[in-house]
Amino acid sequence: MASSPATNDPDPDDSVGYFLQDLQYHGKSERTRDAYERVLREFESFLGDPDRNPSGRAVTPGDASRRDCMAWVHTLRDENAESTVATYASYLHRFYAYMTQVGAFESNPMALVVEEMHESIDKDPTRREIAIPRMREFVDGVRHPLERALVVTLLKTGMRVGELCNLDLQDVNLSDDDARTAFSLGERPQIDDRPDSLYVAADVSRGDVVNGEERTASNKRKRGTIVPVDDELSRTLVRWLAVRPDTSSPALFVSTSGDWGERVTPKMVRHAVERHAREAGWYRTGGGAAENVTPHYFRHFFTTHLRDRTGDRGIVKYLRGDVASDIIDTYTHNWGDRVREVYEANVYSLL
Repeated sequence: MASSPATNDPDPDDSVGYFLQDLQYHGKSERTRDAYERVLREFESFLGDPDRNPSGRAVTPGDASRRDCMAWVHTLRDENAESTVATYASYLHRFYAYMTQVGAFESNPMALVVEEMHESIDKDPTRREIAIPRMREFVDGVRHPLERALVVTLLKTGMRVGELCNLDLQDVNLSDDDARTAFSLGERPQIDDRPDSLYVAADVSRGDVVNGEERTASNKRKRGTIVPVDDELSRTLVRWLAVRPDTSSPALFVSTSGDWGERVTPKMVRHAVERHAREAGWYRTGGGAAENVTPHYFRHFFTTHLRDRTGDRGIVKYLRGDVASDIIDTYTHNWGDRVREVYEANVYSLL
């Protein structure tokens, strides 16, 4: 049963709306909130239809039972892959866990359901495996300097597409004197004395105005991260900067097409990757995460191959930006002797 939130909270009868608004307060992206809303509203509709839910009467999410939740998950199996069913179930589980934690619900009926499910609830389900030589062929086919720079940066750093789009010229420091001088590279204090490095901030959210520009994507890192730039990525970035449009935007990557000179957006990057992935036979309309190669797949590729080569999960997690401060303190107090050496000794060749 739902409790009565404070009067300035969302409609106490709309528990889904309450949860979605809290997601916004927590800085979750619009895309993430839309995904949760689509799934949770469908569940809410299922509960409200006496002909569909097992209780035979309209039920609110706060009054739903374990059996109601289990029945809804079962309805998903007819039209969805197992990984999709697992993802949707995880959304519902997180919804109930949060609402229980804040005291809006008395219990989480999904707790036992997820234990009983055969599907693995994994936000990164089993994906297509691509060997490094095959990925090298793929990169070789990406000829446009901007698109190649986007792809190589994602593959060499494991960053998220939103983080890629948020990179500014000040966030990259290269040893190439001409590029550094022409574009005032590396002016961010964190890397001004660390050549061949990228800085990915943690304090950027969609809608924020940073370095004079409103951002259309959020960074999702727990802490800011300094990522090494190897020789291949450096050459790729220098080649891009040589043809980068002369624009007032502080962005590292700007459009060379319809939105000429404006900061690239996640949508632009996804479309570029999809086009090349289709040509390689790695993308199919209607294909799921296990089949299609997207910008997020490159993060999976980075994680898998670098972890296998280094055997060091701590460094890979640090580079991905999803570690706690204790690991950061361990691995960054002596940058040259740890992160950079391990990275440069093990990062795969793509060119």
